Amino acid sequence: MYDYVIVGAGFFGSVFARRMTDAGSKCLVIEKRSHIAGNCYTDNVDGIHVHQYGPHIFHTNDEGVWNFVNQFARFSRFSYRPKVNFRGRMLSFPINLTTLNQLWGVKTPQEAEQRLAAERVPIDAPANLEEWVLSQVGQEIYETFVYGYTKKQWGREPKELPSSIIRRLPIRLTWNDDYFNDRFCGIPEGGYTQLFKNLLSGIAVETDVDFLSDRDRFESRSKRIVYTGPLDRLFEYQLGAHDWRGLRFERQVIPVSDYQGIAAINYTDAETPYTRCVEHKHFDPVQSDHTVITHEYPADWKVGDEMYYPVNNDQGERLQQRYVDMLPDNYLIGGRLATYRYYDMHQVIASAMHLADKEITRRSGRILQIPKHASPTRRAA
Repeated sequence: MYDYVIVGAGFFGSVFARRMTDAGSKCLVIEKRSHIAGNCYTDNVDGIHVHQYGPHIFHTNDEGVWNFVNQFARFSRFSYRPKVNFRGRMLSFPINLTTLNQLWGVKTPQEAEQRLAAERVPIDAPANLEEWVLSQVGQEIYETFVYGYTKKQWGREPKELPSSIIRRLPIRLTWNDDYFNDRFCGIPEGGYTQLFKNLLSGIAVETDVDFLSDRDRFESRSKRIVYTGPLDRLFEYQLGAHDWRGLRFERQVIPVSDYQGIAAINYTDAETPYTRCVEHKHFDPVQSDHTVITHEYPADWKVGDEMYYPVNNDQGERLQQRYVDMLPDNYLIGGRLATYRYYDMHQVIASAMHLADKEITRRSGRILQIPKHASPTRRAA
């Protein structure tokens, strides 16, 4: 018997398992895939740590989360500074003074603001993604950076999408070209898979196990189930399937020491079929006479495919709530798939820590006193 059977060995399930195990609970983690780490999984390809499901850059302002993950890995001082290729023209990204200098020749924040003011399309109440971008930066930047990339990524016209998708994109009137402004940012040295091995050390883990094919057995072995998979699949699509966007990855090993000189280049025109090219050795640099690149192709999604980006429209929100209402009392859920939300890694970790702390309090029958920022004890070798 286990106190918790945890379905999924991504960040939510693994962090919850670690937290509860350290508090004295007996946990079993089961994973449908052949590996741990979820979409953060990194594969060692001839000495280069390849981000198998797309690049993952860890960033957060939450010191508690940062201290927690640093128990399990040493993080590099990586900064994410992708570039944009628009029909062969290379541009600085995210949009900053360098970008605006490349486009318009402006050299100061004041000149940039004056030019942007002239470019903006007056729209009092932007009703969609396209209108919001036009109201912020105008037609040229919209066409150069947003239109083609967004149409490829989501498989529909930007005017059909909510502005919430694009609002987190930085637009800066400084020379700062770092994508993230968070206090803490980095990549785990040795790859994410090694971090997860340390995170799950001493905890029972079974891979290549489909919870739904043997659900009765797992439920009989545990007082509570922590489920991190999609709820529509849990209930065999009784009310219908959620809508997601998929991705297809094409990986190549190339016999050069450096292919593009940077971790990622976004291709923002509508004609190029892929959205970006990722060169993995720039995340965790190694000396080698070869390199590994991956082209990412957005794809339509169907039941059975890997799920990457939830399509959070009103219909999807209503369907998600109906599935939540069907959950048995002994089920807990969390993570991107189960909540049908796009989350950054630090948000998933924080939510798993919070749920575990609630469970520890419930099991102990008292108010849990946890140091706000405990000094980490490194588990990694």
